[in-house]
Amino acid sequence: MSRKRSKRYLENKKKVSEIKSTSLNDAIKAFKSNKGVKFDETLDISVMLNKEKNKGEGLARGFVQLPSGTGKKIIVAVFATGDKAKEAKEAGADIIGNEDLIKNIKDGKINFDVAVSTPDMMKDIAVLGEKLGPLGIMPNPKTGTVTDNLSKTIKSIKGGQIQFKSEKNAIVQAGIGKLSFTEENLVSNIKEFINSIKKSKPDSIKGKFINKVYISTSMGPSIRIENIK
Repeated sequence: MSRKRSKRYLENKKKVSEIKSTSLNDAIKAFKSNKGVKFDETLDISVMLNKEKNKGEGLARGFVQLPSGTGKKIIVAVFATGDKAKEAKEAGADIIGNEDLIKNIKDGKINFDVAVSTPDMMKDIAVLGEKLGPLGIMPNPKTGTVTDNLSKTIKSIKGGQIQFKSEKNAIVQAGIGKLSFTEENLVSNIKEFINSIKKSKPDSIKGKFINKVYISTSMGPSIRIENIK
């Protein structure tokens, strides 16, 4: 059974389909001119990768500091003890713990967006892989979330650093900012995100790494973007 779309969605989709140019700037202009909803929509990006014979999951992985932030309040949980726990608190971490935090997560209490850990805690939180792994928030050195420099990491995350990881179908998806952002800020965020994915390209992939790029709003249709530089 097909999903019934709202009148607003159908009107916006018609307007989007009439766009002759698929440049990044024109796409953002189109979204900004669409009939909006009663909240500040997130601009989402979907990047389809060239996976060739490789598995799609984890093909691209890393983190990126969005120049204009995400427009979203990020809740950060930190696994740390002693002085490092104090450092995390002073840096603005929302949740700090060790054994107590591990138990809460085992019980299904996952009320945060990003998890960070000191290296010495990794042996203790390995058991959380089944809980945090599927959500893409298990602390990992490749995403910069296993570190002794908690202050810098927490402040970067709060300031617009996001993690990315390709899914099984070799697609990377992320919220790239709010529709209320200026066109210039959204463009800079998207370009920085795309560049970070390109830098994560594994040596096993020959030729181009990114096949297609789409952007969309939370409640609206998507537009394919060409020639992002």
